[in-house]
Amino acid sequence: MAHTDDEGDERLAAEGEVAVARLAIDSGDLAHAADHLADAILSDPQLPELHEALAELCAAAGGPAAARELFPLDGEVYLGTVACRAHVEAAAGDWDTAVGLLASAIQYEPARPWAHTAWLAREDLPALVDPDAVAQAVARAAGALPDPMPDELADAVRPFEEFVRAVLARNGEHALLLAMASGLTRRLGATARAVELAERAHRSAPGYLPSVMLGNALRSDGQPEAALAVWEAELGREAPEKDNSSSYLAVDVAELYGALGRPADGLTWLDRVLATAPDHPKAAPAGYGLRHALDGDPVHLLGLADHHRAHPDHEYAQDLLERLSHREPWLGMVSGATEATVNVLHQVLGADGTGRDTEIDCTASAVEPPSSLLAVHLALPRSTVSYRSVGEPDPRLPLTEPTTRIWSWDGTDPRPAVAPPAASSAELVRATAEIVWPTVPAAYDHAVRLAGLPLEELLGVLVHPPLPREDDLGRALLAHQPELWVRAVQAFACLGIAHHRTDQPWEGSERRRVLRDLLLGPEDWVVEAAGFALVAIGWTHPDSRADIAGLLHRRLEYGARARRSRVVTIQRSFAALVLAAPWTDPADRDLARHLLAEEGGRGADGAGNTENTENTGNAEDTEEEAPVEPSAPHRPEPRPGLIRRLFGRS
Repeated sequence: MAHTDDEGDERLAAEGEVAVARLAIDSGDLAHAADHLADAILSDPQLPELHEALAELCAAAGGPAAARELFPLDGEVYLGTVACRAHVEAAAGDWDTAVGLLASAIQYEPARPWAHTAWLAREDLPALVDPDAVAQAVARAAGALPDPMPDELADAVRPFEEFVRAVLARNGEHALLLAMASGLTRRLGATARAVELAERAHRSAPGYLPSVMLGNALRSDGQPEAALAVWEAELGREAPEKDNSSSYLAVDVAELYGALGRPADGLTWLDRVLATAPDHPKAAPAGYGLRHALDGDPVHLLGLADHHRAHPDHEYAQDLLERLSHREPWLGMVSGATEATVNVLHQVLGADGTGRDTEIDCTASAVEPPSSLLAVHLALPRSTVSYRSVGEPDPRLPLTEPTTRIWSWDGTDPRPAVAPPAASSAELVRATAEIVWPTVPAAYDHAVRLAGLPLEELLGVLVHPPLPREDDLGRALLAHQPELWVRAVQAFACLGIAHHRTDQPWEGSERRRVLRDLLLGPEDWVVEAAGFALVAIGWTHPDSRADIAGLLHRRLEYGARARRSRVVTIQRSFAALVLAAPWTDPADRDLARHLLAEEGGRGADGAGNTENTENTGNAEDTEEEAPVEPSAPHRPEPRPGLIRRLFGRS
């Protein structure tokens, strides 16, 4: 099998360490040699010269038993030391210790081929080990492995599983080994065999651990109802609130009910746990998750964030929040755009032969957010867009007299009202902006690196966005959905503003003033970006929520009124943003849901990928007129193309 460049580099590094180790052995400095071999084994655990040098070291030390002290296991231990000690113990014939140390190496670095070693494959080894020690080793190794394992990890771990299988062949009624082997086998994808092993363990020694392992195996094997039956029977033996281990099983039962579409049944189990253990690290977060499954209300996600802030050691709350925020507009990713010019841009970018030198000239029936032009010019800088009219109320006007202006207008043509940022500032924003993020608080924290940029630089980025990063994602965005990158840059620039002068109290602060001006400014994507920054502040600083709710209310109400007489292209996305701020007034959330439902009925999706651009955007109230009229793109060899959706929908 061909080695990758990284593998080749690691082998060279290991060979270098072995060479130095051999020099140290020759000079009698055995401790120095051991250090270099510990480094070498991390780089390439299978290097033949490494194992030859280990044997030479053992001989120089007076035998493997004496060489143990060269790889001490006291205190904080280096992983390379653990791996080398495993081989030394094997050479000394202490097989139980050797297997246990090998399992520890798998636990801490499972992708390394620790188990691909000759002594683990010895035919006589299963007869030489204590099944209790092997069971403990399996528990140590398997507990850190993902379920199921990706192929790369599975290949690295498989020789260990084959050894365990051989030990089971000699100790087929050892309940603990059966139960632990079931967990390892399940992670390797052999779920039917995992069920078989766990059932044998359960028959041999019914109890908590075999029940847990059998339920896990049944669940992975597509038998969730059978898993529930096993777990509930075990919990029936002793109330979960009386026993810490059982309380975790009760949480698993509750979440399995949720996975089966019965979250209300799961909540009854969590209530039993929380009645006597209100600070249980998993029960309360799981409750937020199940309540979210019941009604989908982001208030439960906010509850998870607040819970994790109050209990930072309850990592399960953070894990659940990330899982439930994934790919949700504003909660886990930038929301898409629905402007007619963006839809036409998608058509042109989807056509064969389109490049950055392609020119389009298009006319929209009414003014759209000026940031949509940034997306057009980012991908096709030689293109022009013009507008026939201005809707009422005039989207170019701010809702209140601002002290911060980023756009000016020459009739219907928008112009940046601020200078471009310095190259270093633009590059920092470029390196920071993301179209997806784990959670709202994570996005807020990620943007702290922009806190040192001057306000004028962050404002400049809003209307002078840098090109996407030169990686696979950046190239895909530029080629297919540049609007997502513009919106990501604007969102993170506004998050940078949210970190400006945080020493100032929120009320009366410069960051509040600027974000308020942007939120209540001319109708533009920057309105949403500022709104997202305000929402992120509310998620992370609860004392600001009432004030932010009032600001969001003002923008939402204006948009709802404006859409009675014209299209408000940011309305759908802004409504989703209001719902991502669950502390807002219930009436505002009801209005946001109503607006989302109405916009959804018009056929726009969350990423702005409408299937029929003739019915999207600033269309007049007549069916005959298309909202945007693109001319034929100017390219050296014009060819018709299909609309391709190469960068996924939200």
